[in-house]
Amino acid sequence: MILFDIKCSDGHIFEAWFQNNEAYEQQIDNDLVECPLCGCTKTSKSLMSPNISAKGEIIREAYQSEQDSEDHKVTVSAHSNSSKEVSSDDVKRALDHMHNTMSKFRRQVEKSCEYVGDDFADEARKIHAGESEKRGIYGETTISETEELLEEGIDILPVPGLNKLDS
Repeated sequence: MILFDIKCSDGHIFEAWFQNNEAYEQQIDNDLVECPLCGCTKTSKSLMSPNISAKGEIIREAYQSEQDSEDHKVTVSAHSNSSKEVSSDDVKRALDHMHNTMSKFRRQVEKSCEYVGDDFADEARKIHAGESEKRGIYGETTISETEELLEEGIDILPVPGLNKLDS
């Protein structure tokens, strides 16, 4: 894994992890790297200070060992390129971008997965046990059902609900 400082055309600087330099180039060429503050996909590498601490290498190695997929996107953190505080307009743009991204994610899940409603936990268990056809599903669970599924080793992912993006 490799960490780059990335700068968008609006001047925001953020960090992003990539599998390797080729993965970075491919994602940049396909406008897949978005600024977490404004959503801009016109980005480039920014100047970085070298990281020569052994502690940083240990962190990078630990992060790399957790990755199980070459096309795992990026982990980002953002910071301003100046010492002034973030403006309320920056915060609003970041929130709007986050809501837009969560809405896109929700639409993709609805488009590509089967809705099973309140039967989600039972159906997820059946799929996990091989008792039901393997497929993408989505629905509702209680917090305790969600915790039980995770304890049983069943991979699930929360999906932002409709009209719940401001909570």
